[in-house]
Amino acid sequence: MAASVRDESTAAPLVDHHCHGLLRENPDPAMFERHLGEGDGPGLHGATPWNAMLGMGLRRWCPPVLDLPAHSEPAEYLHRRVELGADEVNRRFLRASGITRFLVDTGLLPDTITSPAELAALSGERADEVVRLEQVAEEVVRSGTSAERFAEQVEDALAQRLRGAVGVKSIAAYRIGLDFDPRPPSRAAVRAAADTWLHSGGRLAHPAIHRFLLWRAVEWGLPIQFHIGLGDTDLDLHRCDPLLLTEFLRATRSSGTPVVLLHNYPYHRHVGYLAHVFEHVFVDIGLAAHHVGSRAGAVLAETTELAPFGKLLFATDAFGLAELYLLGSTTFLRALDRFLDAGVAENDWTVGDAARIREDITGGTARRLYALD
Repeated sequence: MAASVRDESTAAPLVDHHCHGLLRENPDPAMFERHLGEGDGPGLHGATPWNAMLGMGLRRWCPPVLDLPAHSEPAEYLHRRVELGADEVNRRFLRASGITRFLVDTGLLPDTITSPAELAALSGERADEVVRLEQVAEEVVRSGTSAERFAEQVEDALAQRLRGAVGVKSIAAYRIGLDFDPRPPSRAAVRAAADTWLHSGGRLAHPAIHRFLLWRAVEWGLPIQFHIGLGDTDLDLHRCDPLLLTEFLRATRSSGTPVVLLHNYPYHRHVGYLAHVFEHVFVDIGLAAHHVGSRAGAVLAETTELAPFGKLLFATDAFGLAELYLLGSTTFLRALDRFLDAGVAENDWTVGDAARIREDITGGTARRLYALD
């Protein structure tokens, strides 16, 4: 991107509006590979995430942060990681990422990864919490409840957890798919679902309770993040098409509560349409950007065919490995800068337009949406 555009775009600090904590200990090679990709680890016949877009990106951009040459071999890289220790590795990558604000989903394995406070200490920046709705309900069940008291106790627990939080997150896509009844459930339906759950055990996978949590979140008014599209093997991807949320979006558009669609690949064109037609819908290509690597520019361009620039946010969805913070920011910013530079070169927009768009996408929109200021 032209230096003049970058120079005019320095006002907005880089805000990662959806991310997670990091491993506190150095993983062994097999665990490193499990955290690097979305699969369950190395594949048959030597197939490995190292030999994919994400692995190639890691070998290009991450070794210099650990004082190694770019494109270092995996064994050499992992040895250097152990030499430095997890804290130093985490600190280096967080600070090299350029991210100045972290909005942290604390619902995934919170006992094994760093908290928002630890992430802030390692990065030297600020971290805020995004509360996972399903985790709150599951904690209420673990602490002891009854079908009759369940809804009230969840509401009390949510009120407590949301004090100081900047948003909420739903993983309905993982648990029930996005083709759920968009209407608020009755109190009787929630009570019956809670009774079934309390007797059957296991994780939360009852549609009425997911709907109950979502509509309580709508009433709170904080941005609601939805997992959309790609994820690990626990996911049925065909049930994660954001177009399945259309009726829910119609039902919530007058609420004033923002809905933020995360990741989105391979449905990024679908979310572009939804952001175009629904005023309260915002999107990102977090997670997808560093997985597709050098093709991130194509995904970005396809998303913004319809999505207004002011509806697009930056996110890494980094989890476990600090490298994912650097890869997330580097891959996305390179794609964004090349995209905006091409528009300036073609006279599709001015340098000033490009600078404003860049400022919004990298942090300005997130600061307004999550009331970070």
